[in-house]
Amino acid sequence: MPADAEEFEALRGHLLRVGYRVTGSIADAEDAVQDAWLRWSGMSDAERARVRDLRAFLTTAVARLCLDRLRSAAAHRERYVGPWLPEPLVTTGPDDPLAAVVQDEGVRMAAMLVLERLTPPQRVALVLHEALDLPYAAIAEVLGCPEATARQYAARARRIVADAAPPPPADAAEQAAVLDAFAAALARGDQAALVELLHPDAVYVADSGGAAKAARRPVVGADKITRLLLGLLEAYGPALATGWTPVLVNGDLGLAAPADGDLPAGVVTVAVSEGRIAGIYQVVNPAKLAPGRPRRSPGR
Repeated sequence: MPADAEEFEALRGHLLRVGYRVTGSIADAEDAVQDAWLRWSGMSDAERARVRDLRAFLTTAVARLCLDRLRSAAAHRERYVGPWLPEPLVTTGPDDPLAAVVQDEGVRMAAMLVLERLTPPQRVALVLHEALDLPYAAIAEVLGCPEATARQYAARARRIVADAAPPPPADAAEQAAVLDAFAAALARGDQAALVELLHPDAVYVADSGGAAKAARRPVVGADKITRLLLGLLEAYGPALATGWTPVLVNGDLGLAAPADGDLPAGVVTVAVSEGRIAGIYQVVNPAKLAPGRPRRSPGR
C-alpha cells in the first residue's frame, strides 16, 4: 500500500467518527470519507505540499461533504414516520472494522440523539470544534459563513447540548447487570420490577420508519414505558423477551434479535444512570439494520 494510502487508513476511524456524528448515517460517513480520499489522491504533488496538517484537511473535507448530505436529508427527516434514530453501530469486538468509530463517547446513542436538536451548521460547528479544536475562521470556511456567525453556531450548539446532556456512560458491569435484570423482569411480565428498574423520567424511543409496528412518539415515564412493554409482551408473546443476543451498540451494551413471526428484527441499547435505565433506544427500521456494506480501501 502506498505511503499516502497508509496515512489515510490510519485516519479512517477518526474520519468515519466525524462523518457519523454529523449525519447519523454510517453509509453517508463512508461515502464522505471515500470522496475525501478521491479528492486527496487526485491532487498534484504541489497541492499536497501546501497541506500542512493532513488530519485537519481531511476532517474539514469530510465535514463539508457531510454538511451537504445533512442538508439534503432535511426534507426526508421531516417526512419520516415516527422518531428518527441514527443507524446503530453494532460491533463484535476490538477487531471489528467499526471498533475505532465507537471508541468516542460522543457516538453513544443517547449522545447522538442530543445532536438531533441542532441545526446542520450548529452540528458541524460543534463536531469540528470537538474533533480538532479548529479556529473559528476554519469552521466558518467549512460552513460558508462569517467567522462571527460560526462562533455563534458553536456557542449555541454547546448550550443546547449542555442543557440536554445524557447521563455519563455506566461501566460495562453495571450495564450488564441492569440489562439482565430488565430482560428477566420483562420475561416474567413483572410490572413492579420493570418500574423499579426504570428511572422515573426514562424515555423510550423506537425507530421504525413506518416499516414495522412501533410507538410513533417517544414514551416518557417509567409507568408509561412499562405499560407499553407489557402490552407488547401480550401482543407478541414470549418471543418479545427471548432470542435476544448481547451485542455492543454504539459502544454501549445492547441487544439484537432477528425477526420472529410478526415480531420485527431489532437492535436495542439503553442509557443507564445510577443503576436505572434512563433511556431505551430501539431500531426496528429494516433499512437501518441491513448488513453492512463491504469495507472500502483507498482507491477502490
